[in-house]
Amino acid sequence: MSEHKIGLYWKKGPEEFKYDSYDRTHSIQYDGGQKLFGSSTLETYGKAEHTNPEELLASSVCSCHFLTFLAVAAKSRYVVSEYQDHAVARLEKNAEGKMVVTKIDLYPKITFEGEKIPDSEALADLHAKSHRNCFISNSIKSEVTIHPQ
Repeated sequence: MSEHKIGLYWKKGPEEFKYDSYDRTHSIQYDGGQKLFGSSTLETYGKAEHTNPEELLASSVCSCHFLTFLAVAAKSRYVVSEYQDHAVARLEKNAEGKMVVTKIDLYPKITFEGEKIPDSEALADLHAKSHRNCFISNSIKSEVTIHPQ
């Protein structure tokens, strides 16, 4: 078991504290020292230049699948030379009428090198094993779909 901690800091600015006008910019500090600025989505009066929770969720799923894929590939004796992906998180109302991330699509494009290169069936199997073992995907309710490129 392990713990993963972050610190979040927000302070009210000089603007009036009303729903459509207060600044949602906050900082997030990670244990390793990295700091980023967050906000809400543009639709909820956030700032586009800062990341929002929905993007952070998509990046967590994408990063976890990537790291798990590398482990599965290495254990299967495939050599990955390049991995690219982009994730799309869909925010919409669920059956109860609440706004939730209902689906996350990943579009990984992987380059292999060496004598052992997976065919399409083996590649699909690598992704399936990676998805089944991804800690983050196993922690959320949203549907996660892998679209190998």
